[in-house]
Amino acid sequence: MLLGVSFGIIRGCMRHCRCSAPALRGQWTRNYSFLQDDVKSPRAVVSPDISKIRNIGIMAHIDAGKTTTTERMLYYSGYTRALGDVDDGDTVTDYMAQERERGITIQSAAVTFDWKEHRINLIDTPGHVDFTLEVERALRVLDGAVAVFDASAGVEAQTLTVWRQAEKHNIPCVCFLNKMDKPGASMSYSVESIKTKLKANPILLQIPIGSGKGFIGVVDLVSKQHMMWRGKTWHEDGRAFETRALQPTDDPEFLEEVNQARATLIEQVAELDDEFAELLLGEYGDNFDSMPAGKLQEAIRRVTLSRKGVPVLCGSSLKNKGVQPLLDAITTYLPAPDERNHDLVRWYKDDLCALAFKVVHDKQRGPLVFLRIYSGSMKPQSAVYNINRNGTERMSRLLLPFADQHVEIPSLSAGNIALTVGLKQTVTGDTIVSSKASAAAAARRANNKTEGKKGSGQEMNSLVLAGVEVPDPVFFCSIEPPSMAKQADLEHALKCLQREDPSLKVRTDPDSGQTVLCGMGELHIEILHDRIRREYNLETHLGPLQVAYRETIMQSVTTTDTLDRTLGDKRHVVTVELTVNPWEASAPGWTACHLTYEEEVEAQISADIKEAVDSGVQSAYLQGPVLGYPVQEVLTVIHSVCVEPGTSLAMVSACVSRCMLKGLKQAGGQVLEPVMSLEVTVDEEYLSSVLGDLAQRRGTVRDIQSRHDCKVLLATVPLAEMMGYSTALRTLTSGNATFSLELASYEPMSRQDQNALLNKMAGLS
Repeated sequence: MLLGVSFGIIRGCMRHCRCSAPALRGQWTRNYSFLQDDVKSPRAVVSPDISKIRNIGIMAHIDAGKTTTTERMLYYSGYTRALGDVDDGDTVTDYMAQERERGITIQSAAVTFDWKEHRINLIDTPGHVDFTLEVERALRVLDGAVAVFDASAGVEAQTLTVWRQAEKHNIPCVCFLNKMDKPGASMSYSVESIKTKLKANPILLQIPIGSGKGFIGVVDLVSKQHMMWRGKTWHEDGRAFETRALQPTDDPEFLEEVNQARATLIEQVAELDDEFAELLLGEYGDNFDSMPAGKLQEAIRRVTLSRKGVPVLCGSSLKNKGVQPLLDAITTYLPAPDERNHDLVRWYKDDLCALAFKVVHDKQRGPLVFLRIYSGSMKPQSAVYNINRNGTERMSRLLLPFADQHVEIPSLSAGNIALTVGLKQTVTGDTIVSSKASAAAAARRANNKTEGKKGSGQEMNSLVLAGVEVPDPVFFCSIEPPSMAKQADLEHALKCLQREDPSLKVRTDPDSGQTVLCGMGELHIEILHDRIRREYNLETHLGPLQVAYRETIMQSVTTTDTLDRTLGDKRHVVTVELTVNPWEASAPGWTACHLTYEEEVEAQISADIKEAVDSGVQSAYLQGPVLGYPVQEVLTVIHSVCVEPGTSLAMVSACVSRCMLKGLKQAGGQVLEPVMSLEVTVDEEYLSSVLGDLAQRRGTVRDIQSRHDCKVLLATVPLAEMMGYSTALRTLTSGNATFSLELASYEPMSRQDQNALLNKMAGLS
């Protein structure tokens, strides 16, 4: 019925009516009208075999070309009928008003399309560090990723961040060296930076034909195919390109370069894959030319899935070159959902098990929840059980995501990404199963496997899919509605935004009663403020941005406190003795606090008392002795807890908390400030000005590297000194510099800086 035209094409016709050729426009109009009824039919979207599904993400540094690459993929797959452009603000995945105005990706957007009998569920992720959580929660549910690089810059600061996130989730990757048409583009430089900075094994699958503006195509080293896109001879949109096998009559020097690169590829794969090495030694020896492309592809796939190496391809998305081979590489080398090892899912067998990884609010439909289905299938108008919330909800509709446009479907099977309507309590990180009985059955299976060491209830809690780690906010500011009559509307807006964005924290200041927004950076809070204005029609006022400091202690102190209070006819008596110590964590990167008990005390007190003590200690950690910021790097040891009969648990917590605060004050407080890793790419003529400005901001230069005609300045600088840095840098360099920031650590402030901060907080400076 569809005559070989995928549903994505039709959906694209509905959304994108841009076409420069009148004849072509008429042709598409006729095709669309002919198939219009099929679009509305559930048969238009059929879940393919799970081995044909690819769940992938596009990740990169800012301006490496993620969204442009995604746009070309949608065009060549037939999902859209005209090429969108970030500068024109008409791309599919950047659909928010703020994204189109600023030319950046803010929210990860999911699209589903077909490519050569494969279903690709693709998520375009942000590149700005303020929206790192968007990348984190997308990668949590994906099976593979495409890392996009600016070929003139190689590995940049945020590239390193997203690569580490992919490593944390053991996600196989394919690298795409974009912008090969730029004058400074260098494949050798980019590959070397992948090797040295990412500590990865780049496996070069292509070499470019031409360089800079002369870049016209690539040679596929696996198949020894020559692929060329010619702007004047072939269609400008890059849909058509010339493919032919290399001939002996081709340029001898170029042929020698290709043969050498292919030999290097084969040797590299043989080193990483034992099965291929045996095949090479047994049948082909040194005759690399006779190695079949299919055998080489299979070996590269095994190396990619085991994460021993990363295939590297090249092209220019903006100039419509090299994207089709990238799509082929995605389906050839990245894993299907059933090739990923999900330990917990096996206990559910064929029952539904899914993870909620994103929530967005729709004005008409309410909250829309994105789910990755790991086992079983989903249908609309069905009840599902949320293990995390211990509650049952009814899913009214099931949709397939297409950025901001979605299509309703009758069912969706394992391995896919679904969009659901009606789940009002579900939030990011929740595990969804078909029923409570299904979760209990999975718990019994796991319980039997572990020889009955745990009870069924405990095991059910352990059968929750791991969610996402939400980073602590580093900026905060107050927010006020235009009038008290709008306070309830503001609270509703913030509640919805918090559910969408777990990295946004909202609290009420205990002293002033003001509502405080806590976010990941200046841009993050600015975007949130703009969304409140546009989406909820509230003209709110933001207070000045402030830095989220932390506190610790300087010395070890042992203290005792007794609470003796009579409430009504009941007397509550608690005595606590504890020690607070500066904590040097044994594991690198640990900055949290730790609580421990002396062995005798832990053996004597009941579970209820212990829970009350833990609660009192944790509440004391939230308010430091100097400025009231949260405490970190502190070890607390409980020496004794004496509780008289009839004393309430709330009194135990209150006594422990009071004793903790007394100990923290006696131990001498120290303010810790967030220190950022700064990377500035600047023309050499402006380097001295940037260095001078950085010195005034208490920055420390770690390294100055050369990147073609530019200098890359690596430094650490306190976050408090980076307010408005983008404007200052533009002024200093006449707009000829870019920078990126990433939280590095919390460092102690000098006594002079700490006193200055205290005076500022007290309003004395």
